[in-house]
Amino acid sequence: MATTKHDTFKPIVLIERPAKLAVLISGGGRTLENLARCIHDGALDAEIALVIASRGEISGIARCERLGLPVEVIDYRSYEDVESYSRAHFDLFRQAGIHLVCLAGFLRFLSVPDDFTGRIINIHPALLPEFGGRGMYGAHVHRAVLAAGRRESGCTVHYVDHEYDHGEVILQLGVPVEEDDTHERLAKRVFQQECVAYPRAIRMLQGLPS
Repeated sequence: MATTKHDTFKPIVLIERPAKLAVLISGGGRTLENLARCIHDGALDAEIALVIASRGEISGIARCERLGLPVEVIDYRSYEDVESYSRAHFDLFRQAGIHLVCLAGFLRFLSVPDDFTGRIINIHPALLPEFGGRGMYGAHVHRAVLAAGRRESGCTVHYVDHEYDHGEVILQLGVPVEEDDTHERLAKRVFQQECVAYPRAIRMLQGLPS
């Protein structure tokens, strides 16, 4: 099984405690809710200071309202290019004093400025570098794993750089692929590991035992 990289991983930037998080969503916000639960339970020394949704119609906005989390919509359709769209995000992050940006099912590409190198991370539902890149998200990933006949899948938390699913791996957690798996069953088991991996990765970036 793929496991955390305790012995080799060193944070690019050591994240403050408590960490002010910005969480970016494009869907239902389940990963966001998991992070909020970890914070509430004392398992994560952080606060969710800002949530950004990529579209105004996604169901994750209602989840934010239920959780009492501040949410902004930055609709990519309102921007003429990646640079202006990215700038709108990072201007908000700076204004809010964000320490760490967490992509949580966020499907849009962002151009990362120098002052956020090592301060933006993503979770991907496969063991990168396999099954990553443009168009590889959600059910597409799990279907591809099954079609390739892999006996193991899992999730990867990694730094975000200037390519899709490319930045340095922070940690990976694996799950077995079962003989009669459907993409739905595999997705459910992978998500259970995602709920463990993301808060663990944030603690690693804070220099804490994971």
